[in-house]
Amino acid sequence: MTGNLYRGQAGLPFSSTLRVYEPLEAFPEEQRPAIQAAGARAASRAAVENAELLASLGRITRSGGDPFPTGRTDLVRVTTAPATGNGTSDDGDAGEVLLYCPSQLVLRAGLAANALMEGIHGPLAELLIPEEQRDRHQERIDLVKARDGSIRVHTRASTWGIPFSWFSLFMESDHKDVVEAAGRILTVRVWTPITEALERARYAVANLALAAPDLDMLDDLAQLTEWLELFHVEAMVELDYGAVADKVYPDESPMDIRLGIECLAEGDMTGAAAAYRRLASRWIPIRQLARAS
Repeated sequence: MTGNLYRGQAGLPFSSTLRVYEPLEAFPEEQRPAIQAAGARAASRAAVENAELLASLGRITRSGGDPFPTGRTDLVRVTTAPATGNGTSDDGDAGEVLLYCPSQLVLRAGLAANALMEGIHGPLAELLIPEEQRDRHQERIDLVKARDGSIRVHTRASTWGIPFSWFSLFMESDHKDVVEAAGRILTVRVWTPITEALERARYAVANLALAAPDLDMLDDLAQLTEWLELFHVEAMVELDYGAVADKVYPDESPMDIRLGIECLAEGDMTGAAAAYRRLASRWIPIRQLARAS
């Protein structure tokens, strides 16, 4: 399955994701059976990734010109975390609790389409995604919001590189899964409890606000912090590098971000510049691939 996943990604833009996994109790009671059932159907993580990739390729090639997901077969990723309370979880092994991250493709596709329309490629996007299809998808979004009420989008995605602000949530000591096949790194996934991620994000915001208030990364970090604050205190945060991992791993970006912020806070501009140069040498060539013919 992992081999199929890698071959399916060949030629596609590098895509990385930041996901939040929550315990079942964090979801509205009426949503829990569907989330639990979808999680139970996930035979493996590779199977989920492959199914999502195949579904996305199917949408852009199907007849009718509608590239949007319908939501009829939304996928749910599942992971485990140590239980914080006494006793055994109802849905995990002793000492562990299951955490869930719904794909929420209907909502995310709508947000992505809106961002595309508002960006510099808006006129091109209007040709690629006809107004009739956007209106039809808005009806799907309205149905999801009416059914589920307040919505927390559990996944953020980035193409052609990972935003530097994401690295501030992680440290070198965090748990990592390196997924390999046929001599290639398919992805690297880094995990941390949301409490740790929030503490690191707030530290970065506080120091950048004092040392570099005009830095674009400060706004990104503030938005990231507000997003993470929406989730359950026992949630986990996952950075999934995707196929770009094969180009950059082993990756010291979390350490470079932390050192850069510490240097700025101490007024060490030389150290901050050195950290940025290391980041730039690693990630600017990846971002330039987006403009390659």
